[in-house]
Amino acid sequence: MCIKNILKLFIIYLLSIILSGIFIPAPAIAITAREEEDMGLKFMEMAKRHFEFIEDPVIIKYINKIGNRIIATLPPQPFKYHFYMIKQDVYNAFAVPGGHVFINSGLFEAMEGEDELAGILGHEISHVLCRHISQRIARSSKVGIATMAGMIAGILLGIDGSGSAASAMTITSAAAGQSAMLAFSRENEMQADQIGLKLLSKAGYSAQGLLTMLKKIRDKSWFGSKEIPSYLMTHPAVEDRIAYIDVWMNGNKDSGMSVRKINPFDFERAHTRLEVVYGDENHVKKKFEAKLAKDPSNPMANYRLGLILARTGNRDDAIQHLKKALRKNVFEPNVLKDLGRIYFLNGDYEEALNTLKGALSITPDDLEALFFLGRTRMGLGNYKEAASIFEKLITAKTGNRAQVLYFLGKTYGKQDKLGDAHYYLGIYYKEKRDGKNAVFHLQKSLKYIDNKEKKKKILAMLEKIRGKSSRLKNDKDKTGFNKNLYQGMLPKY
Repeated sequence: MCIKNILKLFIIYLLSIILSGIFIPAPAIAITAREEEDMGLKFMEMAKRHFEFIEDPVIIKYINKIGNRIIATLPPQPFKYHFYMIKQDVYNAFAVPGGHVFINSGLFEAMEGEDELAGILGHEISHVLCRHISQRIARSSKVGIATMAGMIAGILLGIDGSGSAASAMTITSAAAGQSAMLAFSRENEMQADQIGLKLLSKAGYSAQGLLTMLKKIRDKSWFGSKEIPSYLMTHPAVEDRIAYIDVWMNGNKDSGMSVRKINPFDFERAHTRLEVVYGDENHVKKKFEAKLAKDPSNPMANYRLGLILARTGNRDDAIQHLKKALRKNVFEPNVLKDLGRIYFLNGDYEEALNTLKGALSITPDDLEALFFLGRTRMGLGNYKEAASIFEKLITAKTGNRAQVLYFLGKTYGKQDKLGDAHYYLGIYYKEKRDGKNAVFHLQKSLKYIDNKEKKKKILAMLEKIRGKSSRLKNDKDKTGFNKNLYQGMLPKY
């Protein structure tokens, strides 16, 4: 390509950024995009070792949906963004290099609508776009990627899980000496707000959501120093930010940008799911009963109470409340799915089958509904159909992959397909880090499977387990399985 054409393409690219209304000034000093990705992966390794991640498909799918809606307003990015929820009852949200954005369950629980979630995500995405952490890290050439990733983990998370800045971990003394560099400055926060507000506007969200959340976070700090939200420690100048956003909103009333019409059910369902599945069941039950008493015919109130009743084991009453929730919208797929799930758990397989099929006729890509349809097929003895469903789920990105592997193995066992049964059960136990049972089932599968490629794959898995085993003291893995005995079990192939 000639120089003229290259310059032309470069100018077009710059114009696309400028016309998008979001021009990110290039930092004078910064690590590369590849280094950012590596640091993000190192951070994820540390975070997953020390913190519980909420991987509920309903919640995570929803958060990613809103996050990606904001990302869609941007020019092409050097990496894919990922959105996570940490199970921690504190007000915090943050982003790290490589496009990893986190929100704590406590902050999400404090939200009352989608625009509040969008406001927080938009701000955190802007920190990544502006490369605020990356620029600060780049100023210290003596600290490696792994060390800095650990330092970020300490500052943003706190190793003991309290979320307190005082308990933030530091991996080395070098990292400790550099920790002050990572605190966002007032200028960082103002720039992230400026760009974040533009992103929200282009995505069709009002700035009111971000303003409301900042006021909630500020108000929480008034309960005493021990209650200061982690968010205020890593995102300073909240009062200045509130004032700025208020002025910005007044100055952009006639901007011409249309505000998105939000379906409140999407947020309410994810929010309800968090409370029902992860909250204190007695507290949540009383809360939902109080709301239903004020409006007995309210579909969402009936839906919420039905879910918490199912969790406490009162499935018959739960079914009645979910039926009431469907009266005003017979074709609401999410309520249909949960009703089908509760029918299944109650042993009403025929009712579950019809209800889940109804939900899937509206939303065919609902993996949770498909999973319970597979379980229902098993309950009815339709093992071939169940196996077909679980095979489909294996190739999909689902949060309950381990369960899918387990039931797929059991389903093949019911059909006397012992090779496949032991194969999938072996993978299940391998992913559960149960080396002893993994080896047992994978060994068994070799006796029944004829496919050479599949046998090679199984042997590779066995070899990997052996490799881990050899690194442990006394030639034993965490399950107490003896490596020498295992070596004797490996067939010659």
